This record gives sequence, structure tokens and C-alpha cells, in this order.
Amino acid sequence: MNNPDNAPVASKPSRAQPIPPPSEPRQYRAIGLVEGRYIPSEEQHTKGTLMTTDGVEVDAVLLGRVISLIKNHLDLEQPHLWVVYPRTRQEEEQLHVQIAGVWEPEKLDPDFTPEDEAAAVTEPAKPEAAEPALPIAPRPQRPALEPVEPEPRCENGYFSVRGEVVFCAKETELVIVKIQQASRDPAEKRKKSFKLHLRGTLPEERPLRHFWDLHLMRQGQHLVIQEAHDMGFMPKPKPRKKFDQNRRGGSSKSYSARPTKPVKASGGEAPGSPRPTKPIIRKKNLSS
Repeated sequence: MNNPDNAPVASKPSRAQPIPPPSEPRQYRAIGLVEGRYIPSEEQHTKGTLMTTDGVEVDAVLLGRVISLIKNHLDLEQPHLWVVYPRTRQEEEQLHVQIAGVWEPEKLDPDFTPEDEAAAVTEPAKPEAAEPALPIAPRPQRPALEPVEPEPRCENGYFSVRGEVVFCAKETELVIVKIQQASRDPAEKRKKSFKLHLRGTLPEERPLRHFWDLHLMRQGQHLVIQEAHDMGFMPKPKPRKKFDQNRRGGSSKSYSARPTKPVKASGGEAPGSPRPTKPIIRKKNLSS
């Protein structure tokens, strides 16, 4: 499982894209780009509002790795293209973001040029060896297609969400995606997750419990689905074993708190109970 919050803080010419392609077919993540001005609150500098270029106020918080970048390199009076992690509140279904970085390679890296963006394209695959000549004419073959990676999307308002769909309503165009987070503590076994409320519909009739690769655009306070790719069915998680508090010393025998009834003996008497005394029958004196 990978970290769903995966984004660069500063630009690198080798990566040349703010949202890298997924490293695994089922990599969980939720990341996007929002252009605007960050306005910190009066009480705390790390909490504030992201005033977008289209006039929408989005609640925002700064993550620790971007605080020094803002203090030393950025002018908060100017709009910037921020790399953010989206979250939605279940009560209001409004968007709020965690600011993880900024995408301004021409400012943060003096050696960066627009031509560096093409460096991320992989080399074309080598053509296969030709087949040996046959007595009959071979069938015409289609030209081999060179594998091309999808172009990195650096546009304002674009979001990439990958996770398991747990709710979908076509009537209200509401889709809820569950995203698992990678734990920073390797000793922690319990997986953390969060849910995102999205707008739109999915092409499949039964989209639940499937892993989806979703491409979205922000419209106001909502993330609207533009493209959806079904990555397959999600298997059921293994049930957790219940811990029996009454088990002691590793014994498989279970103990109950209910008192047991005394076992009756063969004569119908409970063991340990006093035996009743036999009545003494006195014979009458017939002579009198």
C-alpha cells in the first residue's frame, strides 16, 4: 500500500510534473492542483483560507514541509499553483485542502526550462525481430504501437483520486471513495483511511467495492468526475479474530461466568448435602 498523499514540495527537472504517475496499478491517493492566494488566519499561520482565482474560498492548512518554503521563497500577495491533498467534511460536503507544495519550477529552480517537461517521456520500445521467411505469404501485420505515458496534467483544478468506491447514487450524482493511508509507524497494524465525497456518475452498473482511477476537476466547492477507469473488484478483508477474555494460559477451554447447577447423585441427592435421618418407629406395647 502506498501513501495516498504523494506530491513534491519543490520541483525537480527529473520529475517535471507536479502529480507523478501511480507507481502501482492500485495505488491509493488523492492529490490535486489549486491556483490561488493563501491567506493565513490571525490566530495561526498554518491555518487559513485559499482564495482561488475563480473567487472560491477553500479552507486550508499548511503541512510542515511547506512552511519553510512559504517563508523563504513565496510572496503570499501573489497567486500560486498549490499542490494539495483534498478532504471533504461529511456534514457539509464542502472541500478543504492540505497544502503540501507549490508548482513553480521556473521560480524555484533557475536551471529549469520548458523543454525539461518533455524529459519525462519514456524511450520508445525496440521493434521485435522479424519472423523467418515462410513458403506462403504472411498475413499483413498492424504496425506496433509505441507505449506512451499519459501526459502530466498541470492544469488548475485537476485532481487525481484512486480508491475503493463504497457508495454511489445516480439520482443525486454522489460518489464516495474510500482511500487508505500508509502508516508512518511500521509497528501500527491498523490501517487508517478517509472518505471523499465526489460529484458525478460511474459507467458501471455495479461500481461498489471496485477500485477506481478517477480524474476530476474542481467546480466551486465540489470535485466533479471527468474520467473513470475501473481497476477491478476489491477482495473482502479477512475477518479479525475475536479475543476471548476468559481464556487463560493458552488453554482452549472456555470459561463461563454463569454458575453451574449441582450435579445430582444417582439417588436424586446433590453431592455434599447432608443425608436426611430416618424416622424412628416405636412399636406399641400390645400387653397394655
